[in-house]
Amino acid sequence: MQLTGEASQQKWRNNMKEIVNEKVDFYTLKSFCLQMEFIRQKEQGNLTTLVEFILLGFADVPGLQRFLFGVFLIIYMIILIGNSLIIIITKVDPSLQTPMYFFLGNFSSLEICYVSVTVPRLLADLCRQNRNISFLACATQMYFFLVLGATECFFLTAMAYDRYVAICNPLLYPLIMNTQLCIQLAAGCWISGIPVHIGFTYLIFSLPFCGPNQLDHFFCDIPPVLKLACGDTFMIEMLIYVVAVLVVTIPFMLILWSYVQIISTILKLPSATGQAKAFSTCSSHLMVVALFFGSGIITYMRPKSSHSVGVDKVLSLFYTFVTPMFNPMIYCLRNKDVMVAMRKFLSKWIVL
Repeated sequence: MQLTGEASQQKWRNNMKEIVNEKVDFYTLKSFCLQMEFIRQKEQGNLTTLVEFILLGFADVPGLQRFLFGVFLIIYMIILIGNSLIIIITKVDPSLQTPMYFFLGNFSSLEICYVSVTVPRLLADLCRQNRNISFLACATQMYFFLVLGATECFFLTAMAYDRYVAICNPLLYPLIMNTQLCIQLAAGCWISGIPVHIGFTYLIFSLPFCGPNQLDHFFCDIPPVLKLACGDTFMIEMLIYVVAVLVVTIPFMLILWSYVQIISTILKLPSATGQAKAFSTCSSHLMVVALFFGSGIITYMRPKSSHSVGVDKVLSLFYTFVTPMFNPMIYCLRNKDVMVAMRKFLSKWIVL
């Protein structure tokens, strides 16, 4: 909501006092200047609203555009091929028709969708000068990125629950993790984030954007888009923390609780071989959780004053490129059943 009249003037006077006393950072100063310009244009009656952004991406390193294109293209192909192989073998191999691999197949499908929201656009931008993106395209990209990101958090939680039941209640595992429950959990993971992020994305793009239209990022993520808003973003920022707690923090805490129980149970096993096998099954999942949730929590939960363009881009690379690239490697190389199924599948195709 825009402040007007005496309240608005008092707010700007307070902000000016802080600026004079050097108590604000660069982004606060930039936000203040944009809001002042918005008020000035509104008072003059010549306010212009932006209709598109320019994704700067990695324009600050023009000499590395071709190199980055090659690197990102290779990573994208690794993600597509690796996750596609996991989807295929979890469908066709009889030994992998279990809840664990049912969730893994869904997770691999999710990873392909997740990276395809941002990477093709980034590859195209690295090859051209015109990097304009309309408000609708930007909002659509942000929406699907947020929905699929939330879905990934939910699937990692469901996979942790599956491992918890398998290790802590092995005798009841076939009864608890039946086909109906697995399908319900998977459907819930895919659907749960849709309604929340429809309203969330709508609120963000309902803000007035009247200043610079250069989005210093390689896709439409929340922090860089909010930096360009010239309205009051306080309520949106509070809403970000609420959604982050619901979508990121709570699932993360549930996963940690599951693995505390799992590790406690594993340490009670009498056989060292049994302990090693159980740890091997769970360690791959923990590695994925640490990479994905770690970068996500730092990006969306840290204070706005500590945001910097360089750090945001690096962290975004972790959860948009690094984690999806390592997932097939982690789940395959550290899982003997998947490796055996992979060899059988590839040997059939090589013979054909």
